[in-house]
Amino acid sequence: MPWIQLKLNATAENAEAIGDFLMEDAGALSVTFLDAQDTPVFEPLPGETRLWGDTDLVALYDAESDMTEVLAILKNSPLLADDFAHKVEQLEDKDWEREWMDNFHPMQFGKRLWICPSWREVQDPDAVNVMLDPGLAFGTGTHPTTALCLEWLDGQDLTGKTVIDFGCGSGILAIAAIKLGAAKVIGIDIDPQAILASRDNAERNGVADKLELFLPQDQPADLSADVVVANILAGPLRELSGVIKSLIRPNGKLAMSGILATQADDVATYYSNDLTLDPTEIKEDWCRISGSK
Repeated sequence: MPWIQLKLNATAENAEAIGDFLMEDAGALSVTFLDAQDTPVFEPLPGETRLWGDTDLVALYDAESDMTEVLAILKNSPLLADDFAHKVEQLEDKDWEREWMDNFHPMQFGKRLWICPSWREVQDPDAVNVMLDPGLAFGTGTHPTTALCLEWLDGQDLTGKTVIDFGCGSGILAIAAIKLGAAKVIGIDIDPQAILASRDNAERNGVADKLELFLPQDQPADLSADVVVANILAGPLRELSGVIKSLIRPNGKLAMSGILATQADDVATYYSNDLTLDPTEIKEDWCRISGSK
């Protein structure tokens, strides 16, 4: 069915209140939060900050909705000025699932590694192919941070090594590490849905026997690995730097992403005393920090 989309600009301070107002008082069917980098802001854990930077809100309405009435309601809200910036768009009636599937293609990372959706033919049967469909958890390879980590893994000799994927999400990095030769991979995530998604994707790729998955409270106390990857966010990488460094064995390697290029120097200071860091790698507005212990 056709839809109407209303876009509003907000700030980190008022975005959540405006989103609630759109849903409760202005008839929106759904509201999506987007940060300044056009990256969806997902629901946080209790006590975590939900938004950062300038924030856009995208509200979805039935095509029969009277948007003049909706805008009048918003103008009367104390949350918005009378001349608040907004844009109303008619969304074309399409088979959105098919449209999305048609535009999700196999992607190559480094020299050997491909990430392939199940409905597409494998580009190179002799390559290292990870079959992965977007689902419950973050990580399909399309985001620069995931791409940076996949490219780094492709450049490592993982043969016979133990790898920890800290914040495993969909399991994409863990599964790639196994297919690139790791003997054992341990995935850790705070989200039970990520554990489920990682397990399902590992089974789909025939590597579930080499993947162990834990919520943080369940992981073994003496956990360590030759290689650690952490594609999360700058805040947790700073706050959990002690935990992450303790997972790396002597002479082991670490790669981190989920970091904006502007945050790289700050995050690096939390690791530079214990690791010899490589030059920071930047892709679009994001970066990867890596090094050896």
